[in-house]
Amino acid sequence: METSALDQARATEFAPETTYLNTSTCGLLPRRTVEAVTSLAGENAAGTRAGAGSLERVDAARAGFARIAGVGADRVAAGGSVAAHVGLVAASLPAGAEVLAPEGEFSSVVSPFAVRGDLKMRYVPLAGLAEAVRPGTSLVAFSAVQSADGRVADLDAIRAAAAEHGARTLLDATQSAGWLPLDAGAYDYTVTGGFKFLLCPRGASFLTVTEEAQATLPALYAGWVSAEDPWNSTYGPVEQLASTARRFDEPVAFLSYHGAERSLELLAEVGPDALYAHATGLAARLREGAASLGHEAVPGTSAIVALPGLGDREPDLAAAGVMVSARAGNLRAAFHLYNTDADVDRVLDVLSG
Repeated sequence: METSALDQARATEFAPETTYLNTSTCGLLPRRTVEAVTSLAGENAAGTRAGAGSLERVDAARAGFARIAGVGADRVAAGGSVAAHVGLVAASLPAGAEVLAPEGEFSSVVSPFAVRGDLKMRYVPLAGLAEAVRPGTSLVAFSAVQSADGRVADLDAIRAAAAEHGARTLLDATQSAGWLPLDAGAYDYTVTGGFKFLLCPRGASFLTVTEEAQATLPALYAGWVSAEDPWNSTYGPVEQLASTARRFDEPVAFLSYHGAERSLELLAEVGPDALYAHATGLAARLREGAASLGHEAVPGTSAIVALPGLGDREPDLAAAGVMVSARAGNLRAAFHLYNTDADVDRVLDVLSG
């Protein structure tokens, strides 16, 4: 029987010592990623390389994310956190601009706008986000998948409403990129933390920007790495910024990006369709099993399962070697390529005890 790329990846790249269902908090690092980070750290310790890391590896990670996002690498900026990317977008808005976001949205998506103090923040239930867009809305900022409970936004409706009213869109794909297909070109901006479903070391994150939106985005992090010719821009003001979204790069953490290149390579080998079917299939199995125990999950087809009112069971599961998380009163489990039916059954066994 032929082994699938997903099964091969699970067997060769991962060896968790727990029943790990906490990817929504932090994804497991593949073996090849650990080797890449360890190799660079060793070279830095031994003094055997000329610098702290390779810009070529950063660009390889950029290209790897671009493939997942469905855009060219010239649309992708590299950085270290979602909050920093969102802060860049926040800095581009004029005073008085209205930012529309879902109630309970993840802090990093809304705080950079809110702390400015001169923007109009408006929050509505996720289900009514599309209907709440109005002519005065400048930007709709939201996650494709909600961190607290795994709900998937009505992406088509929100994009259509924003386009109708001339509002730009900022999509956070941190809880979705890697299992849910992403068309980054359909949004003015996307921001994605790499350390969850993209299985990258923390410190790798990605911003995508349309050509139109690039014209109004300030290059707040301008330095030699964001120059058109980095190695000839190391002293004095940068004379020419990169002509691509690279001009919005933050100075990156090389250890994270050397690892990110390998993690994104692995996801490409598995393929998005196989990963989507696998992760959502396991999530459906947990929803069905939990319902049989009298615990109704937040409905949907997400790879993230939230069981309302069971957040206080997280310590019990951890004591039994099952890693999940408690968010907004929910018990939250998230599925990825390294999970199996046995992991679902283990959760159900503990919950039934």
